[in-house]
Amino acid sequence: MAIILNIDTSIETASVSIAKDGALIACIRNTIQKEHAAFLHLAVKDLLIRSSLQLKEIDAIATTKGPGSYTGLRVGMASAKGLCYALDKPFITIGTLNAIAMAAINDTKGSVPGHKLFCPMIDARRMEVYTAIFNEEMEEILSPCAMVLNNNSFQNIVKNSNMVFAGSGALKWSRLTDLKTSLFLNDIDLAPAIAHSSYSKLINKDFTDLSYSEPLYVKDFFSA
Repeated sequence: MAIILNIDTSIETASVSIAKDGALIACIRNTIQKEHAAFLHLAVKDLLIRSSLQLKEIDAIATTKGPGSYTGLRVGMASAKGLCYALDKPFITIGTLNAIAMAAINDTKGSVPGHKLFCPMIDARRMEVYTAIFNEEMEEILSPCAMVLNNNSFQNIVKNSNMVFAGSGALKWSRLTDLKTSLFLNDIDLAPAIAHSSYSKLINKDFTDLSYSEPLYVKDFFSA
C-alpha cells in the first residue's frame, strides 16, 4: 500500500489530496488563486485529520511542476520540497499540462470517435496560453511551450485527428477558432489524474532530485 500527498497550486484551482495506491482518499480544493499559499498548509493539516494519518505515514510527496502561475509553482514546489526534506520522503513532480491531458483522456473515454489528440491549455493572459499536445497513450506530440493563439493555430495538426482542448485556455481558444471537429473542456478536475500519475511514478521509482529541481516555467522568469 502506498500513500501519497499530492499538491497542485499551479493553476486557478488548487488541490491538495491524499491518495492510496493512486485512488483519492480525501481532497480539498481552493478556487481563489491569490490565496493558494495560505490555503496549502491548512489543507494538509485538515487532510491528515480527515484521513486519520500522520505525516510520517506518507510514503511520498508529489507536486505539479508547471507550467502555470509563477507564484503558485514556487509555493507548491517549496512546500513539497520542505516536507520531503523534513520527512526524508521521495519527491515526485508532474507536468501540469500532462495532468490536464490525462484528465481529459479519462473524461472522454468512449465519447470521442476516431483518432484523438489532446491539447491541454493554461491561460497565460491576453491571447497567450501554455500548451502541449499528447496522443491517447500520453506520448508527446508537441512539447510544452508558450503560444500566442491566432486563427491558424493547430491547423496542420488537426487535419487528420479529432482534437480535445482542455483547461483554462480552452475557453479562450474556443472563441477564436472555427474548428468543427474539436471538443472543448474548460472545467476539468486534475486531482484524480495527479494521484494516478504520482502513484505510477512512485512504483517506477521515478523521483525528482530534491536539491536541483525547479519549476517548469516555459517562459523566462524574472524577479525584481
